[in-house]
Amino acid sequence: MHWFVAKVVYQIICGEGNHTPQFDEQLRLISAVTKKDACDKAREIGMQEQYAFKNQQQELVQWKFINVPEVYTLDQLTDGMELYSRIEEPGDPNSYIAWLQMKSAQLQGQQYFELNVSPI
Repeated sequence: MHWFVAKVVYQIICGEGNHTPQFDEQLRLISAVTKKDACDKAREIGMQEQYAFKNQQQELVQWKFINVPEVYTLDQLTDGMELYSRIEEPGDPNSYIAWLQMKSAQLQGQQYFELNVSPI
């Protein structure tokens, strides 16, 4: 058996889908004999884990499985090894950095809020 990392992609659709398109890209650790087996197993996981629920406005929210676009073999597991890399090109870099900082603070169990107060 070998270890693989597979990217499983879902489209998030709320109501009739009249919103900014959203996709959930998940990295999954897969144990399989071959890369093809890993891809098949990741697709099976993707299909099995599709789901839908009603939100507070009683609109249907769906996680619709799209596909498995990438599978990488992990030849050897080492501390600190890179598993995935993606280059972001946000429209507002400052908002993106602030979002990353907030997510990091939440991960650490802390809440950091910075207030920029300008004199009146």
